Amino acid sequence: MKKKINACLLGLGFDNKDGHVRVSRGKNFHLFGGSENTHNTMLEKAIKINEHLDKKGKTLETVSEKEFHDIADKVGLKLRDPHQN
Repeated sequence: MKKKINACLLGLGFDNKDGHVRVSRGKNFHLFGGSENTHNTMLEKAIKINEHLDKKGKTLETVSEKEFHDIADKVGLKLRDPHQN
């Protein structure tokens, strides 16, 4: 029996100085914290990633690592390469 894989984008913002608690949840994403600008930027990128996945007929669970990196690059998300120091 195969295990079902669940994937989710997790966004954490640490630049909040106004004390407001920001939380957004959507299709396969959870975003917490950040200034208003940071939080809105995370939200915009998560929505755009989902739009690209939908166009490809893919989900986070079915997209390859390379495809995800290509999508992330298209929406302006800077990912750290786990293979670099």
